Formats: sequence, C-alpha cells, structure tokens
Amino acid sequence: MSLSGKIAFRYLFSKKSHSAINVISMVSVSGVAIATMALVCTLSVFNGFQNLVASLFCSFDPELKVSVVEGKTFNANNEKINALRKMPEIAVFSEIVEDNALVRYKDRQVTATLMGVSDNFSKLTHIDSILYDGKFVLADSLVSYATVGAGLSLSLGVGANFVEPLEIYAPKREGKVSMANPASAFNTDYAYVTAIFSVNQAKYDESTIIVPISLARKLFQYTNEVTSIELKLKPNTDIDDVKSKIARALGPQFKVADRYEQQEEAFKMMKIEKWMTFLILCFVLMIATFNIIGSLSMLIIEKKADIATLRSLGADNQLISRIFLFEGWMISAIGAIVGIVLGLLLCVAQESFGLLRMGGNMGAFVVDTYPVKVVCTDLMTILGVVFTIGFLSAWYPVKSLKNKYLSETRQNN
Repeated sequence: MSLSGKIAFRYLFSKKSHSAINVISMVSVSGVAIATMALVCTLSVFNGFQNLVASLFCSFDPELKVSVVEGKTFNANNEKINALRKMPEIAVFSEIVEDNALVRYKDRQVTATLMGVSDNFSKLTHIDSILYDGKFVLADSLVSYATVGAGLSLSLGVGANFVEPLEIYAPKREGKVSMANPASAFNTDYAYVTAIFSVNQAKYDESTIIVPISLARKLFQYTNEVTSIELKLKPNTDIDDVKSKIARALGPQFKVADRYEQQEEAFKMMKIEKWMTFLILCFVLMIATFNIIGSLSMLIIEKKADIATLRSLGADNQLISRIFLFEGWMISAIGAIVGIVLGLLLCVAQESFGLLRMGGNMGAFVVDTYPVKVVCTDLMTILGVVFTIGFLSAWYPVKSLKNKYLSETRQNN
C-alpha cells in the first residue's frame, strides 16, 4: 500500500476528536451498502422474471424460426429450404401456416390466430408440458382436432373432448363477395377440441388455436406455402453459430430469429424497465454518497494541522490530495463490498426460502415467490457505478482542499 493509502487507512479507522465524524463515516458506509444491496436485489429480481418468462415461451416457441422479410408466405419446397432440411445440426424441421380466422362454437364466435402445424410439432416444442386438460392430437383418419388456448376456450365456452366441433371460417382469397349470400365468401371447416393449453401469456392463451397444417392450408387456400419454418437443433449445438449459418445460406429475403428475437417486444420492455429502475436507484446512491462529501469535509477541517505538518515534512499537494481521495474511495469500496455481500445473501435466501412472496392466494400467480437470478455482468456494472459515484463524491471536497486549505498552508509557510 502506498504512503497516501496508509495514511488514509489510519484516518478512516482511527478515533477522531469529534465523534460526529466517526458517525458520519459509518452513515456513509451504511448508505452506500444499503443502496448497493438494493441494486443487487432489484436487478436480480428483474433477471429472475426475465428467466421465468423465457422458460414459459420456451415451452411453445422453437429454438429458431425462419420467415420472410417481406410478404406473408413462401414456398416450402424451394431449393434453399430443401437445403435447410438437410443441415446436420437440425433435429426437427416443422412447417407452419399461421393466419387469422373466425372461430365459432354454438352461439359464440371470436377472431383467433389459427396455427397449422406439422405432425412433428410435439417433438419441436414441449407442448405436453403446458397442457392442463386433454391430450395433444392433431388428426386421425376421419377428423381434425384442435388444441385451444385457455383464454380462448373461456371466450368460446368450450373444453377438451366436447362433443360438438369448432366451426372455423377463413375468407376466400379469390372471387367476389355475394351480397345475397355473404357466407359464400368464406371457406369453412371443422375441428374437435381435444386439449387446452396455457403458456400464461395472453399473446397465445387468448387467441391461438393449433390445428393440422392440412386443415390450415385448406382454409387459407395454400398448397406448399408456409408462413414460417420452425427448427429444433441437436443437443450441444451452438444456436448463434447455426443461426448465422442459416441466415447466410437463405439470404437477405429471409429472417432467422431465436427465442428472444421472436418475443423481442416483451423482452425489450423488460430490459427498459430493468435499467430505468437501475437509474432510479443510482440517484438514491448519489444521495447516499452526499454523506461522503460531509465526512471528508469535516475530516479535512479536523486534519488541518496534520496537513501543515505533512507539508513541513516535504509532502506536496498531490500527496496530500491523494490521502483524502483514498479516504473517499475506501468508504465507497467498503460500502460496495458489504452491499454486494448482503445482496447476494438476500438473493440466496430468497431463492432457497422464498422470503418475499407475490401476495394473494397460493397458486394465483405462475410463481408464488419473487424469482431471482444473479448475473455477474450486473455485479460488475454495479461496482463500476458505485466506484464512479464514490470517486466524484470524494473529488469535490478534495478539490476544495486544493483551492483553500493547501493554499492557506502554503501562505503560512
């Protein structure tokens, strides 16, 4: 440790003539520690919610999704797509046809997103893990079946294995509308509900119906067209590398999205909320570091005689300034380390014992307690912010020391 660091260390922990300075120093450390702990816990909770939402989407969204940049559909049998089928990294290749349709059950009708999927859809996603009623089946030799989102099933008043089928209407792509018989402008088909799923996301639960791709193509008058290709990769495959490889092979007219990009709006909003909260807590940290300014200012006043002695022993202004600058850094560093440790302990306790609960009845939410996930980059960011604010709060009184006390000492000498 340098000479200035040793003197600053002694000043920090030695007994002062005025006990108020010791009290203010402890308050400074406590304020920085509490603000740092709040930052660690808050960012970890946001990470936990993001991880929770990602896990919910993982049950429904594919690892990679290929769609066109312009337009709605593309031919699934073109040369580039056929080459994609043969890529060794791909475990499941599934064709999807998705569009809006009118769905009717008895006297109720709603507009829904009809999602026609290939027979291997159950291998592509963890559909069975999000079913809470019925069994996932697409079709048999006689009829087509539908798997309906939980919110949509309530709107229609339908459940798994109900006797009457859903009536599904899609507007014809060609031809004129007859005012005498408007129903002739729609293609109509039927599907029996065999299962209800819930992803706990309104985007899917309130509007999605999963049906065989043959039924969707018939309704929307498609042959080999698809709206997207959904892919599952083989285990231990680097998703980013395969994503880049597919994007290069397909060209700029296709878009390849991973799970986060498929739900870009949701995750972007969560990130904005996370960092806005981070900025608010940084302002709280700035207020807490005002105590450092007060502590150093009082210490400089008390050590005025020591400053004169150090100058008589040959200390220059730079050495004396570093002493008090190190003092402010030590207060920030101790507070930051204590805050990080306390924050990590609280996160571990929350994860292990669920100290902070969501409120309401058990099972009312997806999880009963606040989820947490500690990310190392967040800890490094917090430390960087705390040290930066601590440096600025120590720099101000040291600047005043240079401008006033050191000049006075120099004049007296």
